[in-house]
Amino acid sequence: MSTYVCPSCGHEEHIFGTGGGEKMCQEYGTDFLGALPLNLSIREQADAGLPTVVADPDSPISNIYKTIARQVAIKVAALSKDMSSKFPSIVVQNT
Repeated sequence: MSTYVCPSCGHEEHIFGTGGGEKMCQEYGTDFLGALPLNLSIREQADAGLPTVVADPDSPISNIYKTIARQVAIKVAALSKDMSSKFPSIVVQNT
């Protein structure tokens, strides 16, 4: 979570400070995926059984979720796939 957005006026406040997630990712040598705002709609939609990307697919929050999901998919797709355990060993011998 990165900011709190007031539901009445839309004012955005960094109640946890800024840059902490990015700094921690740098320290651990991993990618920063994104930051989601503290927003009541996320909780309400989740409680109703509707993820934000389903309940309001074109909202700014949904776009953040989709961007994070794309980044994760790219990283997972780039992982090497070792299938050696799925096949028997083949040994060729000269006799």
